[in-house]
Amino acid sequence: MKDIVTPELMTKEDVTAMIIIAKKRMGETWDGIAKAIDMSPVWTHSACMGMNAFPADKAAAIVAFLDLPTEATDVLEEYPTKIWEQAVPTDPCIYRFYEIVGVYGPTLKALIQEEFGDGIMSAIDFDMSITRVENPKGDRVKVEMSGKFLGYNAW
Repeated sequence: MKDIVTPELMTKEDVTAMIIIAKKRMGETWDGIAKAIDMSPVWTHSACMGMNAFPADKAAAIVAFLDLPTEATDVLEEYPTKIWEQAVPTDPCIYRFYEIVGVYGPTLKALIQEEFGDGIMSAIDFDMSITRVENPKGDRVKVEMSGKFLGYNAW
């Protein structure tokens, strides 16, 4: 796993590729990796894909767990540039949902496919609820979504 790229030229994309290779090599799941570094699988996947910065202790933990080059630690701690290609509405509330999908969409897909197999969550056979959750730091918006799993057909 070591010496895949020159350390001083290592990018977030390089480290993401190393993580995916190590995950496959080890036969690990995102849940297993997350447990190893004591974080949630959703956040762990998003950070591994370069959409969040790892705190120093978590960067060191994942580098050690996956046997990555030590130089990857600094790259994992770098603040991300969250860019995805699509026209985004300017309404602040709708924009935030686009941001959620842009940042966590690949994470949701990866975790759904690990749990259910190759397929999608239906947006036709689908439920969603929005509730207020009181919180001393400010009320929170809770969005719950439930869609039927639809496996891809081979034909």
